[in-house]
Amino acid sequence: MSIPIGILDQSPRFAGETAEDAFRHTIELAQIAEELGYQRFWVSEHHDSANVSGSSPEVLISYLLAKTKKITIGSGGVMLQHYSPYKVAENFNVLSTLAPGRVELGIGRAPGGLPRSTRALQGENGSSTLSLTDKITETRNYIYNRIADDHALAGIQVSPNPAQPADLFVLGASTNSAEVAAKLGLPYVFSQFINGDEEVALTAVKAYREQFVPSIEYPKPHVILALSVIVAETEEEASQLAGENLSVKIHLESGKVLTVGTVEQAEEFGRQSAEKYRIEVKEAKVVKGSPTSVYQQLATIRHQYGIQELVVHTVIQNFNKRVRSFELLQQAFVHAEVEASLEV
Repeated sequence: MSIPIGILDQSPRFAGETAEDAFRHTIELAQIAEELGYQRFWVSEHHDSANVSGSSPEVLISYLLAKTKKITIGSGGVMLQHYSPYKVAENFNVLSTLAPGRVELGIGRAPGGLPRSTRALQGENGSSTLSLTDKITETRNYIYNRIADDHALAGIQVSPNPAQPADLFVLGASTNSAEVAAKLGLPYVFSQFINGDEEVALTAVKAYREQFVPSIEYPKPHVILALSVIVAETEEEASQLAGENLSVKIHLESGKVLTVGTVEQAEEFGRQSAEKYRIEVKEAKVVKGSPTSVYQQLATIRHQYGIQELVVHTVIQNFNKRVRSFELLQQAFVHAEVEASLEV
């Protein structure tokens, strides 16, 4: 593929399906993605959800690595606010030792669940006093064994110490997350499938590039756009399939805005937060159409944002049609490459 493309799968559980069905589909999809030549396959982290089964990405990653041969497997992402950077580094160093060069650690800043699951994850003492930026820095320093001499835990190492540590990415859907990635000199993944506001996306990407501080691993900014994509044989079928996708946001009185899966989840989040809230429901922003149409749309988006890579998230209840969407997307890019080579 001329544009490196990855897949984000959330192990969705649709009506009539079990968690076993959801994971079986994720495993099969990772294997298909590898056969089709996709760049990477990421899995997500969600808690206390009846609609999404993937609550432990590092565990699922280990299984997917064992069930595939060469595709890169990663998290999209680990919700680091809940966890010890040291333990996250240990988990991903184990994975990187088992599958050298095939592991990626995407770090998210959303809670990944309802307020009660956040309380359950963080315990009675609540979240760490460290900011997310500090936690990412700690995680990176542990992974690369760069603990400073004046650090409170100077001399500590993460075991094992892989020859090829996991690559780190910062995931987000706001300018704040873009600024965190820029400050740390890490690749930035803007989740447009969560925040479909084009102006926010463009502003975030611009801020990331302007504020980027070069790092050892990344001397230049590196932007990936994660977006919803649905490809079908015809425009009409793609539109019909995309009709299943809604964007549901909850606006809390404190100013926080979160994207959730359903209106019911938004209502439950509001109840558990003990804050006044309002719910916003609208049609999700989805790149949809025939293979040729989607390729043209993605080429325009790539030029508009100046991005290096894409990650696609496809929500279609019928698993076979979801697989077909990924097949058609890959075929569209291969066809475009062949045509381009003939014109040279």
